[in-house]
Amino acid sequence: MTADVHLRDLRYFLAVVDAGSFTRAAATLFVSQPALSKQVRALETQLGVRLIDRRPGGLVLTAEGEALVPHARRLVADWARASDEVRRAGSVPTLVVGMQTTVGRDLTRRLLAATRERGHRMQVRLISWSDPSAGLADATTDVAFVWLPLVAGDLEAHVLLREPRRVALPADHRLAGRSSVDPAELADEPFVALPRSAGPLRDFWLGGIARTIGAETDSAEGAIEAVASGSGVALIAEGNARLLARPDVVCVPVPDLAPCELALAWRRGDDREVVRTAVAALTAGS
Repeated sequence: MTADVHLRDLRYFLAVVDAGSFTRAAATLFVSQPALSKQVRALETQLGVRLIDRRPGGLVLTAEGEALVPHARRLVADWARASDEVRRAGSVPTLVVGMQTTVGRDLTRRLLAATRERGHRMQVRLISWSDPSAGLADATTDVAFVWLPLVAGDLEAHVLLREPRRVALPADHRLAGRSSVDPAELADEPFVALPRSAGPLRDFWLGGIARTIGAETDSAEGAIEAVASGSGVALIAEGNARLLARPDVVCVPVPDLAPCELALAWRRGDDREVVRTAVAALTAGS
């Protein structure tokens, strides 16, 4: 197996095998069917073989696909066990927190205070939008700050806050001086989009408005840079508009769009103390 194969590719392949359908597997993984098909094709390209044949009666594994299944299951399971054992090996338990950009809003401070109070350590990992689960899907993080909708299966989530969405525009844009913008006024604008692998999350941040994609980016900072360069406009949470503020970008409210929801997410059934402490710290009383 080449070094370029990622655990996510193997997880996606196994999901298709178990579901017997790209459509059902995509629904289970909360990704779009085209994104799932693209990942499986990428895995086939990396391995240099065809793994799945599409036939009128359904999907059929090739001989190579059949050979890969037990190895893929073992690799995915071994990684999950290895990640858990490594974290348990240290004398001080460590909570690994995933996020796609600076969260602010006093959330990381509260989480850090709670982990320290229990004698735990906290490590933050910035994850690109190409993994919208922020590391939860491949067990490289323990909890994560994610924007809903969830795009990976077998996760629990608790909504922490709801915020209006704004549209980020170049400072010299025709709408930059407005106090608010109607979604219809953005229909002809090119949009900066999340990667296709983000599935329904990409669709949410396009707001049901976009007809043209001007650029794709795998980070919030990259989206703001693309807006500043004139590649397109981008929808952004009100709080992130403040966190990512810069003089060449203006963020205008779009009040007719549904608000966005920031949540704390974790793997269903993960009852380790560091995870329980983190969840309790941010969900108590809410």
